Amino acid sequence: MSWNIVYTAQARQDLRDIYEYIALELLAPETATGQTQRIMKTIRTLGEMPMRHQLYGEEPWHSRGVRFLPVDNYLIFYLPEEPQNTVNIVRIMYGGRDARKQLSETVL
Repeated sequence: MSWNIVYTAQARQDLRDIYEYIALELLAPETATGQTQRIMKTIRTLGEMPMRHQLYGEEPWHSRGVRFLPVDNYLIFYLPEEPQNTVNIVRIMYGGRDARKQLSETVL
């Protein structure tokens, strides 16, 4: 059974920010396109067996069932909702950032 994947507004903005940073700040638009495509391709794999990735260890996100997976230097945080067979992509952030702080600014 395939799960539906839904991007939150924040996750869509995160993806745009990643693209713009790489394309405009680092002046590497081809790299920006490739990076965002790899992130989206990896997210599509969550349509099958989204529970295979580990829960985020920090509270309160652990108790809420937030999971994550790495893609290159980025982390994708997502929340699978079993009754609806939906995977909500919550945040996409650079792995070197303070994930706890970023998540604390996120509405789940």
